Amino acid sequence: MHDNLGLEPLVRGIPPIRSRRGPRRRRPGKLHGDKGYDYDHLRRWLRARGIRHRIARKGIESSKRLGRHRWVVGRTVSWLAGCRRLHRRYERKAEHFLAFVGIAAALICHRRLTK
Repeated sequence: MHDNLGLEPLVRGIPPIRSRRGPRRRRPGKLHGDKGYDYDHLRRWLRARGIRHRIARKGIESSKRLGRHRWVVGRTVSWLAGCRRLHRRYERKAEHFLAFVGIAAALICHRRLTK
C-alpha cells in the first residue's frame, strides 16, 4: 500500500491521549511527513481535522529538514527489522505477528535500559 493511502486510517486509529489538564486529546497537534505524503487531498483532510502539517513538497523542498523527526521512526523500524522472525513475515495470522512485535519491542527496551 502506498503511503498516501494509509495516512487517513493511521490518523483515525490513534487512540485518545490523556493530557494533564482538560479533556483527552483525540488527534495529534502536528504531523510531519516526507514527499510520499505530498498530495492536496491529504493536506485538505488534515486541515479539516485541525491538524497542522509539515510535509515536504515534491520538486521544491528537501526532505532533510524533516530528518530529526523521521530518524526516530526509521531507527525503531530498523531495530524491529533486526529480529529475524519479523524481517520476513513467517506468521500467517496477524495476532501471532503482533505478538512477536510486542515481544521484540520488549526485548529492545530491555536491552536499551540495561546498557
